[in-house]
Amino acid sequence: MALTESEWRLDRLLGVWRDDPGGTYRSWFLWEERLKNFRSIRRGLQEVVAEIRADTFGTLYRGSSLETVVKSIAEQRQMFKGADHAFLWKPKLRIPDIYENRENQLAFAAFLDSCACCSTEAQLLRHIAALDARNIKGVGPAAANLLYFLHPTLAMPFNTAIVKGYNLLTGSSVKLGRWPDYLAMRLGALRLTATYADLLSNDLGAVAALLFDVGSGRYQPPPVADDAGALVRWETDLAAVRNAAGAEARSEEKDDHTHTEIQGWLRNVGFGLGYDVWIASNDRSRLFEGSRLDSGCLGELPPLPEGDAGDAIRLIDVVWLTKTDRTVVAAFEVEHTTSIYSGIMRMLDLMLSARGAGLKDIFLVAPDAREKDVRAQLARPAFRAMQDLSVQYLPYSALAAHRDSIIRFGEGLKAIRAISRTLT
Repeated sequence: MALTESEWRLDRLLGVWRDDPGGTYRSWFLWEERLKNFRSIRRGLQEVVAEIRADTFGTLYRGSSLETVVKSIAEQRQMFKGADHAFLWKPKLRIPDIYENRENQLAFAAFLDSCACCSTEAQLLRHIAALDARNIKGVGPAAANLLYFLHPTLAMPFNTAIVKGYNLLTGSSVKLGRWPDYLAMRLGALRLTATYADLLSNDLGAVAALLFDVGSGRYQPPPVADDAGALVRWETDLAAVRNAAGAEARSEEKDDHTHTEIQGWLRNVGFGLGYDVWIASNDRSRLFEGSRLDSGCLGELPPLPEGDAGDAIRLIDVVWLTKTDRTVVAAFEVEHTTSIYSGIMRMLDLMLSARGAGLKDIFLVAPDAREKDVRAQLARPAFRAMQDLSVQYLPYSALAAHRDSIIRFGEGLKAIRAISRTLT
């Protein structure tokens, strides 16, 4: 069936958006690190529920398990910047009222737990309606950013730019702060996804990313009226966005290259020290020095827990194992621009598994300027389980300066420990 004129224009916008290296589709939705965050955020929400029910959550956002998980969402590129604002305690307004009101706190925990456990759209909508009916002051559809990481095909992210983009693109008047408006926008987004199924994923992060880019002004919505001049101006604007994307694309490629390069260095050091090496399952095909990053590495890890935990462990950036019995001796997370929280959670999954029993050497590898961020994350109560491990910060500069010497003269983990800084 042929597209209408308005549908053709949106189809044109989607084509430019998908090809734009600086747009949210390529910089966030197709960003391989994005998928690594789902497991860790789900686990973090489970911790929030457990602490509230045990009455150990406290009465403050700062330092809480909720702050830990919401900040990990806010760290995900521009799309979620500011996601934590809705959860900050505002004492003058007494909102959001889940810190001082115990009943509201328990209701919020029940909402998160019920949503995590449900499996259908009808169940999810029922849990949202139950929360909305309680009229908890300050707890609105910003919580949809949490739901997205539980059910990405059922709940879509929510922020001011997404709402603005939806209104501009559809001519709607969705308002912030009300669940009914959010749910109406969600239905409209589902219709867009169905209409453009060849261009939009059923993961609602895709349509939310499009709306975000329109709402933040990166793209102008197609003109609604049959105005030839407006259409020409719109096409010119699209071309300008595409031409301006080159510098952003080079910046993104530099970031990705640096992350891959550090993984490649760690791979080579592991080989030099006589270990078998595992490369994160979603990074294996990346190129490093002219060949695949996983060249010479293990094709599979030894048996791991079933389900999400095993999948999370396979996403750890680099793992060193003994050649004799494939015992894990060291694990490395490269925290170039990604959420430090998610990497730590993957390490916890490994530590708590049978395969990680006895593991003592965990390394967070990051730019020299991120040491403060790494230390701040590990100091959070959510990571008290890691206090018995030797968690170490390995700065890029130290690895760059000493990797060749370690390969030539190193033995075991002594040298890599020597250039790292103990965090716990």
